[in-house]
Amino acid sequence: MKVAVIGAGASGLTAIKCCLDEGLEPVCYERTDEIGGLWNFKEEIRPGQASVMKSTVINTSKEIMCYSDFPIPAEYPIFMHNKYVQQYFHLYDKEFGLRKYIKFQHEIISITKHPEFSTSGQWRIVVKDIVNDITTEIIYDAVLICTGHHADVNIPTFPGLDKFKGKVIHSHDYKQSKGYEDKRILIIGIGNSGGDAAVELSRAASQVYLSTRRGSWILNRVSDRGLPVDMLNLNRFFTLLQYLFPVWANTFMEFKLNRKFDHESYALKPNHRVFAQHPMVNDDLPNRIICGAVKVKTDIAEFTETGVRFVDGTYEDNIDVVFLATGYKFGFPFLDKSVIEVKNNHVNLYKYVFPPDLGKNTLAVIGFIQPWGAIMPLSELQCRLATRVFKGNVTLPSKSEMWVDIEDKKTKMSEKYVKSQRHTIQVDYIPYQDELAKLCGCFPNLVKICLTDPVLGFKCLFGSCTPYQYRLRGPGAWKGARKAILTQWDRTMAPLKTRPLNLDTKQSQSGFVLFYMFFVSIFVLFLYMLI
Repeated sequence: MKVAVIGAGASGLTAIKCCLDEGLEPVCYERTDEIGGLWNFKEEIRPGQASVMKSTVINTSKEIMCYSDFPIPAEYPIFMHNKYVQQYFHLYDKEFGLRKYIKFQHEIISITKHPEFSTSGQWRIVVKDIVNDITTEIIYDAVLICTGHHADVNIPTFPGLDKFKGKVIHSHDYKQSKGYEDKRILIIGIGNSGGDAAVELSRAASQVYLSTRRGSWILNRVSDRGLPVDMLNLNRFFTLLQYLFPVWANTFMEFKLNRKFDHESYALKPNHRVFAQHPMVNDDLPNRIICGAVKVKTDIAEFTETGVRFVDGTYEDNIDVVFLATGYKFGFPFLDKSVIEVKNNHVNLYKYVFPPDLGKNTLAVIGFIQPWGAIMPLSELQCRLATRVFKGNVTLPSKSEMWVDIEDKKTKMSEKYVKSQRHTIQVDYIPYQDELAKLCGCFPNLVKICLTDPVLGFKCLFGSCTPYQYRLRGPGAWKGARKAILTQWDRTMAPLKTRPLNLDTKQSQSGFVLFYMFFVSIFVLFLYMLI
């Protein structure tokens, strides 16, 4: 079975590997000259191709974000600069021999159903060889679309912006602070890009203003005892508490965040609860606010030729730069709209992967999600499921059942998350992975694990939910998964061990502790099964 993989970024690379794992024949088309997608930093601006800033550090820790059968090297930083993320992709590529399946500088012009799709399920793909300016039409048995959702910029309209005489730039086109020295800069949008840009530019600019409609809760990478925030909080126990006691979970997390700095005092506190938004992760923003380098402002009322008036009536003049950190428009310009149509960033996909009306499930969209956590493991699970569906090893529900699931997710999302264009594809990290894993057949048997291996069971229930849990059993099981789970904190802390302390930190693990772990795990497992 021949499968076209569109894009060689974080999702496309694992798509190639998952095809190979299932005995399929992948051909990957990448319009640039290198792997990595978003994380392949380039100084030049490439239209329609997203790229991180030169200084960008990933918001998820290395054990949470790695592919499930390929841990990130222990010596890599806990939160990696983009150059380490790209290096990891190269290691993954080399380990599994992925590059030979990639056709670089090939652009997808169109993807349409084969004339006999109803019986064959095949796709007709028109590809352009950019270097040689040759266009070819090729038939494929299945397609994995791995282009992400960070390419086409969203440029909102503001009264008077067309008359503003200063520079207007979108975060997509921003690379570094050189050239912005001593400027007065207005940043619109308080997502992760806006926060990162505000911090970096405030060290060069004379003043940075950060405009936000709603405010935001700010998470730190560095949490209690200096440990990574996602390793502490992305676990099955806390996820269970969030489900059973959502008000308590929000209150507890907001209390912890306000102990770092009081969001109301810093003019950042929103009206919505902390778990009602996609996480904004930034360790430095409060420091830049407290020293006056960044001033938080409300929404825009109008622009003048030289300044901006805010909805609270305040006015700032002599603005040199307007920086739009306003996100992206979702879509698939190369795909026939009869297959998938995106309207106002809303798209109908079963499990955010499969178009429900095709009849033949031979096309899947990978990585088209916004998780509370890293996207790489989720993309990998999507690919593992999709390739098994392509082979016929997994049968998806009926069309009507898929639509019920789609509408149910829309309802739950609207109830949980504040209305926003970026919350149309939001997923919860562990529950979403569990959904995919159950369909794929690789969901960890928590009952058996707790009964036969209580130490591992305790780690799976109370420890960080790292991707290795989905390699313990079923299709694609990896014999190194147990060891990877038990040693995940060793790899996490390894890069910090840069100076020997000569302290005796060894503690014996008594039989009583093991006994306690076993029964606590069984109790939590019982609660977990009830929901």
